[in-house]
Amino acid sequence: MNAQEWRAVFALGALYALRMLGMFMVLPVFALHASTLPQPAQPWQIGLAIGVYGLTQALLQIPLGMASDRFGRKPVIVFGMLVFAAGSWLAGATDDISWIIAGRALQGAGAISAAVAALLADVTRDSVRTTAMAILGAGMGLAFVLALVLGPLVAGWIGVDGIFRMTAVLALLSLPLLLLGVPTPRPLPPESSSLRAVLADPQLLRLDAGIFLLHAGMTAVFTVVPLAIAQTLGLASADHWKLYLPVLLLSLGPVFPLIRYAERGGRLKAVFLAVVALLAGALALAAAGHDTAPVLVAALLLYFIAFNFLEGALPSMISRLAPPAHKGAALGVYSSAQFLGAFAGGMLGGLALQYGGIGGALAAAALLPIIWLVVAAGMGPVAASPPPAARAEDGIRI
Repeated sequence: MNAQEWRAVFALGALYALRMLGMFMVLPVFALHASTLPQPAQPWQIGLAIGVYGLTQALLQIPLGMASDRFGRKPVIVFGMLVFAAGSWLAGATDDISWIIAGRALQGAGAISAAVAALLADVTRDSVRTTAMAILGAGMGLAFVLALVLGPLVAGWIGVDGIFRMTAVLALLSLPLLLLGVPTPRPLPPESSSLRAVLADPQLLRLDAGIFLLHAGMTAVFTVVPLAIAQTLGLASADHWKLYLPVLLLSLGPVFPLIRYAERGGRLKAVFLAVVALLAGALALAAAGHDTAPVLVAALLLYFIAFNFLEGALPSMISRLAPPAHKGAALGVYSSAQFLGAFAGGMLGGLALQYGGIGGALAAAALLPIIWLVVAAGMGPVAASPPPAARAEDGIRI
């Protein structure tokens, strides 16, 4: 990548990481926080508060992505970040679960994932776009890892309400990175048929279903895992990082060798399906043994190995399979499916926790990757990543 592309990737990656850092920091601590409110939240309200962000994200990703085609990427991203900051501040300014849910919904209304991905595509050449997308995904993954480690620690210092307010400040601080660090692309006329073409592609739909199920499982898991850690390991919320840090670091070790192995010799589909099966096995193990410390820790380790691989593989596969003229629409549908999954998983986790306890909620989460295996079994071959060699015709539209 040239200097301009590196600057754009860094700026957009930092913007996205700062935005998601506060969002992810809430996951491991919110369930315990909600149970200590002046009027303690019911399990279904906890699930709704965690998941409603995904619902509003899912509803608005495609409209805001299309708006970015018409009004420009940067104005839509700025608007979305301001809405996100307002929702974060609202959620941190109240101890009423109903208003926290409203704040979470407003956070989600700042649905900029598709617009950010489209902007990155606009300012990078075709030959380096996959690399740029991978770096953006790695920034989000790093934010996820840091957030799970820092969330319990920071909550111990400033409380969960303080995390919400800090998230609003981080969102505002990220705007200069966008405005000063990323070139402004020339607007392109939208293609009216692109959304229809994306929705008619069975390969893309299988991957959209995959991200839906992956993130549904994640939010369902984090609705109940903090409670399991507190009960089984006896760790206070502020000390959960002592488990998350070693588990997350250990889980990253096998992921990159596994990716390299999958990319060679056309093994991607086979490895992909095997990792989805590992995800199901890890959650089933957690459901059966969440009250036994070694079993719970082992299940979490296996879960994060599978999750980290799949979180990186899915957007890479989307970028290879989407027709070049329809990448924006494909990313909008993909992002909508991702956040709709987050909403569905929060509701699933909350209801399953209310009626089946911790074990029942984890068993419900284990059913999701089993469904995924059935959906993904018919997936066709996925080509290896194209080499990042630059070509003269790969001009950037600025």
